[in-house]
Amino acid sequence: MKILKIDHLGIAVNSIDARKNFWTDGLGLSLEATETVEEQKVTTAFLPVGESEVELLESTAPDGPIAKYIEKKGEGIQHVAFQVENIEDALAELKEKGIQLIDQTPRKGAGGAKIAFLHPKATAGVLVELCER
Repeated sequence: MKILKIDHLGIAVNSIDARKNFWTDGLGLSLEATETVEEQKVTTAFLPVGESEVELLESTAPDGPIAKYIEKKGEGIQHVAFQVENIEDALAELKEKGIQLIDQTPRKGAGGAKIAFLHPKATAGVLVELCER
């Protein structure tokens, strides 16, 4: 598996509109784009930082994964995403090593990326996302 970079940090928020000002006005980042991913019940907002990004995540439904995360842990860092060269190969390698996966095969993420999550039980409680762009 070849990890190319930290792609983004996912931050769960109750409202992108209410929280984006810290990132834009406070830190001077630019809001690049927002996108709703219906399958994941989430709206995302990307703010580039060098070769990586901050991704704000707002649930579009009370039963969505981000809503459940915020209910349990509050707003804050929800996941770290690593960009990989080939996500199918990466998942096969991790599975072979016995690392517990949430996604056995990639799914569609924001910006047309292919994404898959590793189970936090395998990563000391950190939700890890792999993505291929």
